[in-house]
Amino acid sequence: MPKDKKTLRKATNGERIVQVAAIPFRLNGHGELEVMLVTSRGTRRFIVPKGWPMKGKSARQAAQIEAREEAGVLGKALKRPAGSYCYWKRLSTSFVHVEVTAYLIEVSEEFASWQEEGARRRAWLTPADAAMLIDEPELSTLIRNLTPADIVPPVDAAA
Repeated sequence: MPKDKKTLRKATNGERIVQVAAIPFRLNGHGELEVMLVTSRGTRRFIVPKGWPMKGKSARQAAQIEAREEAGVLGKALKRPAGSYCYWKRLSTSFVHVEVTAYLIEVSEEFASWQEEGARRRAWLTPADAAMLIDEPELSTLIRNLTPADIVPPVDAAA
């Protein structure tokens, strides 16, 4: 995780601050889409797993790692980002504007114990319910608008 000073310096120099996020998902027993939210470590608000880009890893790979570390889930990231959103990140002495690219992670395994289990809670919710619990308006809209069509690759008509 970048130090606050480094992030603040980048923001002050007009550089864009970026993160990657994971939106873990599954289809429940009725074929309905559910997404997993986790609580933040500091404020305990519901968010999606997210973090800083990782050297030597693609954004998709970083999103998968964040999902494993913060939510305790393993899965495959869909190739196309689900979308992006912006939020104000609280640093030790200020706030910086962060642009986040979010990837849908098709969950194949959910761990009973995981790296940040003691610091976070997690919950499976419908997109509508998840959207109501999220404070960031752009992320809330992104999740509310998810449909099963977003997770199924389009059928190639030429095939």
